[in-house]
Amino acid sequence: MSSNSAVAFQTAFLFPGQGGFDGAALRRARGLHPQVQRVFDRLDPITEELYSRRVSDLIFGPGEADLRDLLDTAPWASQVAIYGAGLAAYEILTAQGVRPDVLAGHSLGEITALVAAGAFSVEDGVRVVAQRVAVIERQSGIDGRMVALTASAERTAKLLDLVDDPLLAVATENHDEQTVVSGPAGVLDRVVAIAGQLGLSAIEIDTPFPFHTPALAPAAPEFADYVRKLDQHPLQRPVYSPILQRYYEPGDVLADLLAEHFTRPVRFAAAVRHLHQAGATVFVEAGGRGALSKLVGRLTTGSAVRALPTLAVLGGSLALDGSLQALREAGLADAGRGSLAELLAPSVPAEVFAAYWSERGHLVLETIRTELDAFRKESAGAPEAPAEPAAAEPAAEPAAEPAAAGQGPAPAASDAPDHDRGTLFAELRTLYAEALEYPEDVFEDEVQLEAELGVDSVKQVELLSRVSSRYGLPPRDSGFRLAEYNTMGRITDFVLAQLNDPSARGSVTAAR
Repeated sequence: MSSNSAVAFQTAFLFPGQGGFDGAALRRARGLHPQVQRVFDRLDPITEELYSRRVSDLIFGPGEADLRDLLDTAPWASQVAIYGAGLAAYEILTAQGVRPDVLAGHSLGEITALVAAGAFSVEDGVRVVAQRVAVIERQSGIDGRMVALTASAERTAKLLDLVDDPLLAVATENHDEQTVVSGPAGVLDRVVAIAGQLGLSAIEIDTPFPFHTPALAPAAPEFADYVRKLDQHPLQRPVYSPILQRYYEPGDVLADLLAEHFTRPVRFAAAVRHLHQAGATVFVEAGGRGALSKLVGRLTTGSAVRALPTLAVLGGSLALDGSLQALREAGLADAGRGSLAELLAPSVPAEVFAAYWSERGHLVLETIRTELDAFRKESAGAPEAPAEPAAAEPAAEPAAEPAAAGQGPAPAASDAPDHDRGTLFAELRTLYAEALEYPEDVFEDEVQLEAELGVDSVKQVELLSRVSSRYGLPPRDSGFRLAEYNTMGRITDFVLAQLNDPSARGSVTAAR
C-alpha cells in the first residue's frame, strides 16, 4: 500500500513499545482467553533455544512479573514480553471478530505489527526482537537511558542544543507536550537537570537501551544482515510506520528498514493524525499499560475518536473487558463471541466468575447436557427407550438379568478387574492432546494444565465431561473442586479411583 493511498480506515490497532507491558493484566487475560497461552507456547521454544529459558516461566511463574525486574535480570525477556503481549492482544481481539483496517506500532511495537500482518512468522518475530537486543549488547560503551520530557519536540531540540552532545537525540514525539530523549546516561543527567530548572518534568522510560539514537548506528548493519536471512512474506494488512512516516510497500526490504529504526525517531503524534485523517475513528491498543490509548485521546481531543486499551488493569478491572464490550456495541466485534463470564453474568467481576466456574462449572455443564438431551428427544418425538433397539440383543440370552442368578457367561460388574494406571494415563493423554491440538509428550504426570499449558477452567471442565462420558463415570458431587485436579497425574488418579469404585462399576462397564 503506497503512502498516498486513498483507502479509508475505521479501526486501527496500535502496538506498544518500550514500557508497554502490564504483567498483572496479561496474567488475568491468560486465565480468560486461551489465545494468550497459545502465543507464548510459540515463543517459549525460541527463547529456550536462544537463552535456555522459557519466557513464560519468567512472566507467568510465581509472583507478579514486573517489567522493571525483567529489565534488571533479563533485558531480552522484557522485550519478548512486550512483543508477546501485543500478539496475544491481537489474537484475542481478532478471535472476537474485530477486524483492523490498519496496524501501526510504537518503536518495538512496529515489529509486532509486521508479524501480526504476516510479514514474519511469530517465531521469527521473536528472533528479530532478540537480535535487536543482542547486537546492541555487543556494541561496547552503550550505557544509556530514555527520558520523557513534558515539552514539545521543538523545545526539546533547543534544550539538546544547549548540552551539545552528538549522541543525544529526540527519540520519540508522542504529542505536543511530551517528547522522549535518548542518549548516554551521564549526558541525560545533565538534560534532566536543565529541564528541572526550566520547570519541565522528566520521567524515566523502562527500557534496557537508548533506542533511536546515533549511538546505535554501529549495530544496525549486523542486525540487517541477520534479518535478511529470515523469510519475509507479503503483508496481509496495511501497516503504517510512525518511523518511516509511510505505509510499508510490497517491494520493501524489511531488514534494511527495521535497521533504520535504530537511529531514526518515532513520530507517533504525526502517525496518529495521519491515520485519523485517513478515516480511523477507533484506535485499539493491542498490548499493555494503556499508554498509547491515552496519547491518542490527547492527540484527537474534540473529535469522535475512541481510544481503547486492552492489557491494562485500570480501576482494578481488566481494560480488555470494557473495550470488547464497546467494540461489540459499535458493531466492530461479534456480539455472540463474548467470554462465558460476559455472556452468563455480565455484572459479576470476571475473577469472581472464574472462581465460581472452577468450583461449580461441571455441575452447570452436566445440567445443560441433561436438559438438552431431554429437549432433543422431546422435539424429535423420540421414545424414552434406550438408543439401541431391543432386537439387537439376543432374546435367548437373559444378559440383562442380575449376575447373582449365576447363569450368565459375563462376570458380574463387581468382579471386573481393576484398571491399569499406565494404560489409563496414556488414554487420557491422547484424549487431551487431540482436544487441545497439543503434542502428547507435553502432558507429563506433573504438568500444570493452567499454569504451564494455559488450559483455562472452562476448557478443563469440558474435558472432564468428555472423560466422564467416555468412561461412564457417575456425576461428580457438589464437593468436587476443579483446582485440586490441576495436573494430568491427579486427573488420572481421580478417574482411576472412580473406575475402580465398586459402587460405580456398573455404569463404567456399560460404557466401555
